[in-house]
Amino acid sequence: MFSVATEGLTRKFNSFTAVDHLNLQIGEGEVFGLLGPNGAGKTTTLRMLACLISPTEGSATVAGYNIQQEPLKVRQSVGILTENPSLYERLTAFENMNFFAEAYGITDKAQRHARIKELLDFFLLWDRRNSKVATFSKGMKQKLAIARAIVHQPQLLFLDEPSSGLDPASAKEIRDLMKMLSQHEKRTILLCTHHLEDADKLCNRVLIMNKGRCVVVGTPDELRAKITEHPTVKVDLETVNPQIVAAAEALSQAQEVTIDPQEPSLLVKVENSRSATPQLVEAIVQAKGKILSVNTMKPSLEEAYLKLIKEEEQ
Repeated sequence: MFSVATEGLTRKFNSFTAVDHLNLQIGEGEVFGLLGPNGAGKTTTLRMLACLISPTEGSATVAGYNIQQEPLKVRQSVGILTENPSLYERLTAFENMNFFAEAYGITDKAQRHARIKELLDFFLLWDRRNSKVATFSKGMKQKLAIARAIVHQPQLLFLDEPSSGLDPASAKEIRDLMKMLSQHEKRTILLCTHHLEDADKLCNRVLIMNKGRCVVVGTPDELRAKITEHPTVKVDLETVNPQIVAAAEALSQAQEVTIDPQEPSLLVKVENSRSATPQLVEAIVQAKGKILSVNTMKPSLEEAYLKLIKEEEQ
């Protein structure tokens, strides 16, 4: 069962095609990332799936409901955080939550207040429940906006740049809370972001978009694997000498051996890091090398993203 499924989903603005025949499936409980440069079509995709705008062509189902035939059901099943949190700054945090909980149809006062307390506790805002939102930091407003988006316990949560404009500490706090939220609330999360670190640490899978089209879909590790043929094993040593380098080069799996210019380390490209690493360690020890640490180096998701986008544009 897919929480989100699209087929040929397209949105045009006059002659400009913002989303071009997008096919996408997101599983229940999955944290799924939409990545891409400005103008790639990420926010337009999210807005179509949330029934804020209609597609020009194609179709989609969200929580089992058709976005064109059952938009009200879709809206009831989705919580959404846009780049603008849209909070009432003259109201307190509790008053904001209470207003939106009523708007989402939670009519029972005791049930409503219990849900508000649960979320404000979860987001560490309960002690500030009676403070006006105008006095909140941007990070606190973002947390409150996410709490507001899930007050009605939606099946899916759509987040558009949730850490945009935040300082590094606040961005990490939001990222950590989103990870906890996916486990605590067990909701499907669709995350649109420019922050590759958010996607790398939070998402089960990501889709890279460019010019409205899907470039590639996969796990962060699968995307990293697409840009590197051979893994690199980094061996930190007390010292590096020609005997140690020769021992590493003599290995049948060694594709390339280089010395790190900044520290006494060997960088060895191998066919398979799992099978080659023990052999490499043994060879260096036999060459009287004193090993401090051994790590398999992976390209970052950012490196994979930039290379895949560049290849798609060529």
